Amino acid sequence: MSNNLLAGKRGIIFGALDENSIAWKVALEAKSQGAVFTLTNAPVAMRFGEIKKLGEICNAEIIPADATSMPDLENLFTKSMEILGGKVDFILHSIGMSINVRKGLPYTELNYDYFLKAMDISALSFHRVIQTARKLDAINDWGSIVALTYIAAQRAFPGYSDMADNKAALESIARSFGYYLGKEKKIRINTISQSPTATTAGAGIKGFDKFTSYAAKVSPLGNATAEDCARYTVMMFSDMTKMVTMQNLFHDGGFSNTGVSEDILDLV
Repeated sequence: MSNNLLAGKRGIIFGALDENSIAWKVALEAKSQGAVFTLTNAPVAMRFGEIKKLGEICNAEIIPADATSMPDLENLFTKSMEILGGKVDFILHSIGMSINVRKGLPYTELNYDYFLKAMDISALSFHRVIQTARKLDAINDWGSIVALTYIAAQRAFPGYSDMADNKAALESIARSFGYYLGKEKKIRINTISQSPTATTAGAGIKGFDKFTSYAAKVSPLGNATAEDCARYTVMMFSDMTKMVTMQNLFHDGGFSNTGVSEDILDLV
């Protein structure tokens, strides 16, 4: 149901790959709530995904951009402002990739070249996006920037490997840059720590199905779906949350605050 929470707002959504992507769900929800936006992903990812289909559904133009490339990001923001008719009001960063995870390398035996690449794509890209937007004065006052993260940034999750370190850095960037943009232009920056969700990226993590099953048994409300996350993200884009910034917001059915559940005790 639409409440026009984003009526008149413009944005950029990073990371939609296919219908399983949280970014894909966010785009659909943002459209239903009255927003206009551009879509972007790395050129190599676009070849394997279905982002063109999403662009047609949302009547959104697609601008290829490698989030680790400053020239690509400058082009993305410049073109987006031209297409949308002004500065943007919201940005979603939904980007993450670990070669170590893809190759099944355990955390105790990381390939450091792979690690640096993963940190560049999964965390430093967030700093680049914000820095580029600030340099180009591309975000309206009281705008909102959101990145997607996971509780492995705070707790040990075997199998999540170096992505845990990447997410920890991502959350730190949100806090650090959130201070500066808040002081300068009242722009807020937050991360959303979502339940394990069956996305293309998530499915590549060893033991992901067990992660999901365990979280569902621990969480009083069960696991939050991608659609649930999309609605929460759109709320964070809206004026309903104008005074929320520099926060890591757990959207996980209560998992993050549950020590042990009866369902888990019954299995012991």
